[in-house]
Amino acid sequence: MRITTIFMLLGGLGFFLYGMKMMSEGLEKAAGAKMRSILEFFTKNRFIGMMVGIVFTAIIQSSNATTVMVVSFVNSGLMNLMQASGVILGANIGTTITGQLIAFNLSDIAPLIVIIGVVMVMFCKKQGIKKIGEVILGFGILFMGLSIMGDSMEAVKESPRVIEFLSSLTNPFAAILTGFAITAVLQSSSATVGIILLMVSQNLLEFAICPFMILGCNIGACVSALVASLSGKKDAKRAALIHFLFNVIGSAVMFIILWIAIEPFTDMMLYISGGNLARSVANVHTLMKVFEVAMLFPFMGWIVKATYRIVPGEDETAEDEYELPFIGTGKILSTTTAVVNGIAEIEHMGKVATENLRVAMEVLCNPDEEKIQEVYQREKYIDYMNSKITDYLVQANELVLPIADERLIGGLFHVVNDIERVGDHAENIADSAKTRLERGIDFSEKAKRQLQEMNEKAVMIMEYSLEMFKNRNYKHMAEILRLEDEIDEMEKKLQNSHVKRLTKNKCTPKAGMMFSDTVSGLERVGDHATNIAFAILEPAESVDSVDDDEDE
Repeated sequence: MRITTIFMLLGGLGFFLYGMKMMSEGLEKAAGAKMRSILEFFTKNRFIGMMVGIVFTAIIQSSNATTVMVVSFVNSGLMNLMQASGVILGANIGTTITGQLIAFNLSDIAPLIVIIGVVMVMFCKKQGIKKIGEVILGFGILFMGLSIMGDSMEAVKESPRVIEFLSSLTNPFAAILTGFAITAVLQSSSATVGIILLMVSQNLLEFAICPFMILGCNIGACVSALVASLSGKKDAKRAALIHFLFNVIGSAVMFIILWIAIEPFTDMMLYISGGNLARSVANVHTLMKVFEVAMLFPFMGWIVKATYRIVPGEDETAEDEYELPFIGTGKILSTTTAVVNGIAEIEHMGKVATENLRVAMEVLCNPDEEKIQEVYQREKYIDYMNSKITDYLVQANELVLPIADERLIGGLFHVVNDIERVGDHAENIADSAKTRLERGIDFSEKAKRQLQEMNEKAVMIMEYSLEMFKNRNYKHMAEILRLEDEIDEMEKKLQNSHVKRLTKNKCTPKAGMMFSDTVSGLERVGDHATNIAFAILEPAESVDSVDDDEDE
């Protein structure tokens, strides 16, 4: 076999893999955010979750991407294991669609598909159309790669060594191992099935050995999810194990069936496929997956329980570390869930800051050393989250994200900053409480009521803004704008009242200054809260950030 043949074979494989990657990423980027929302909404029922998993995987052309995304959802607590099991089952069927598409053998029109994709990518200005163009371009490149590999395999037939090696794959165990190894390296069972399909059509492989190679593919497809779960929580590891156990158990049962009845099985598949070898391989892949899902669907509860035996116990959080329930260590498991996990963590940070604001005002009006320290400790946690979430967003911003997420991520940096500022204001109030306690500074009951009333409005606007931020809708916009106006008016009114009290010697200068600073701080909290509501909806045109408290 000449060196040029090897180069052509490798080049064709490169085109094939790159085309598949480009198509998968383009689909994920164009439709990932919408499909993710559907995945979140329709997975309460395991059967419906399976249907969604089929559709989702068929669209993004990658069961690995779906499974890793599910692992990410489970890791962040947005999906439980039973919900995950349904999606994983569906992903195993959806992944067979790629093989069915490859079996159509569109190599003759691949150049036309490529030029259509190139035109869309180069000349269309809308990002959505560009991404669809990338999908089409990847589809064309995939088939061009298949065509190049097909041409080079004609020369491969002349190599006695290659023929001898391929002939050795008549052993089912060797075939399973080969399928596993190729899939583990390529990180795609669809790619391996595509290669098997091409080799069969070129008469380089016996059709009877293909089902065994596909069994190896099924097990090899688990590697990506298992690797992704290593840095995740125990539930993430269990989700990856569900995928692994399903494929291993399903493959074991299929192996027994094939071992007993390989000839009737292959004859039936050839008959169903009209004698077309490529179509037969694709149909074998689909039929085996459908059979495995139908067989194991009733027993998924047992498989989920088995994962708790294999990975026992609960996650432990070190006492000297703060918990990040949604992003964990900060490692991004899936680009499709990167932003949604970030949003969930930011919302959690916002709730902590809101609670700190509430407690801080409580201790200002009724000084208590223990609760003051609680505010300080919580502020340290907020600062920790600010640092870790910002690092996480920087990491996410460097990835190829779904288009909808790309539009959001710039606004997320501002939201984190605004929440951190709210935390700073809560700390400032705690500082005032500490000063009151140490120096015996007194507040009138009227002043306390005024501060508590204003603080309640600030807490309310934070809660509304965080809910808008989480759900990305305008539900509370009217309430937020009303509260913002009320807080602004209240700030002016209270400052005027404060000046009058000072001039009439009804309060000490120290108490008056403390009251004035607190009122100003709460007004700025309202500004920051309003920024949070607007930032996620209109990242490019959000309310200007409040920077006039840099020196606080």
